[in-house]
Amino acid sequence: MNLEEAKAALDRIIKISRVHLYKPIQIAEILHRDRVNQDIDLTNINTYRNTSKAWRDLITERFVGRSSSSSAEYQEALFTKAMPPQTLAILGEENRLKGGIIEAYIYRRFAERFTQLSSALQYYDRHDLTNFEVQDFINLFWNEPGLRRSIDKVYEIIVYSLFSILVEALEVTITISINRDKVGLLEEFADFAEMVIGLTPDQHLLNLPARIYRVGVTNAADRGLDMYANFGMAIQIKHLSLTPELAENIVGSVTADRIVIVCRDSEQALIVSLLNQIGWKAKIQSIITESDLTKWYEKALRGSFAIDIGNRVLLTLKEQIIAEFPASDNKDFAEFYEGRNYNLLTDDLWI
Repeated sequence: MNLEEAKAALDRIIKISRVHLYKPIQIAEILHRDRVNQDIDLTNINTYRNTSKAWRDLITERFVGRSSSSSAEYQEALFTKAMPPQTLAILGEENRLKGGIIEAYIYRRFAERFTQLSSALQYYDRHDLTNFEVQDFINLFWNEPGLRRSIDKVYEIIVYSLFSILVEALEVTITISINRDKVGLLEEFADFAEMVIGLTPDQHLLNLPARIYRVGVTNAADRGLDMYANFGMAIQIKHLSLTPELAENIVGSVTADRIVIVCRDSEQALIVSLLNQIGWKAKIQSIITESDLTKWYEKALRGSFAIDIGNRVLLTLKEQIIAEFPASDNKDFAEFYEGRNYNLLTDDLWI
């Protein structure tokens, strides 16, 4: 492999990375360590395989407010598939020769990605109940190649913000009770019933408010649950095309008997066909499309009950966006970038 091919491999990783660029930053910090500390061997994966995760997390915690939560297997694929040691060694030689030029290249791409993100996220600051259009917001991510890899997170936020507020506004409640013929068993396991179920021998009935929850930060390799409800429903967001194998993997990994799938309109027929093929259609409660979301957002923001729920939906949307995409401090990043003298580097191939 030559330098041009090694650069192409790096560019592929950057292109398919989510906005936080965890893997490219991990590569940058390995190259930085190799150049400055000179205490690792790029051809020997064992000298940086695990420790480089900590080097990466120091950077991402500083600038995006979080560290990678990807599975060990997914993180390991960086070195076994995308950037094997022999490729990294070629980049390392170039990086040392030119004073950190590849590190600078990666961090410049990181800065560009967050500039794109900031522009897209300003949409919710510039719009209110009268003019916020959920489809326009989605398209900001679909139409920007650097942000498209994070569209699944945007879908999750959009779905969660609407669904959670509607469930709360409807004041849906859940009743938990036991069969009165099982009072003896309840008394036998009174401590279990109180600690796990919330019932006691004196209280056989419990009313709870219905809620929808996001599972949390996921990663590109995840194929499981996105959201769940405490009334037995699971929600799976699908923004990309399904294959029979992926459809089976998704439904097989979610143990709920009532699954709601949210997808693009163009994917609905294919998803139904695939679920029928693998025999899982009975587990699907409903399939919700972008058109449904657009219609429901229109009602929530400008319908008969907009005063009651519209601002709550937009506020939840904003809170979830801030939590998912913490804004980077441009001044702090500039100090970091210049502190490593990246701003002084020039090269026709990398700049």
